[in-house]
Amino acid sequence: MRVEAYNQVMQIYGKQKTNKVNSTSAASSAKDALELSEFGHDLQTAKKAVADAQDVREDLTAPLKAKIDAGTYDVSGESFADKLMAKIDELA
Repeated sequence: MRVEAYNQVMQIYGKQKTNKVNSTSAASSAKDALELSEFGHDLQTAKKAVADAQDVREDLTAPLKAKIDAGTYDVSGESFADKLMAKIDELA
């Protein structure tokens, strides 16, 4: 008698288990969707523009690089010190 009760319980448990598996597979077949607001589209466009922009402004760096390569670029110590002190004054 106990074996028979055990078999009945296992049959019920087995049916419930297969039902759970079927219900989860039905839920997993649903598709997720993403909708962006107008602000989201604008933000995405801005991020792309920043990512596509160059990090170095060649129009400013090319003349300096040419002077450095030619050995004609000269910076006076006084000019450097003056600019450094001005920057420190701005931060204080």
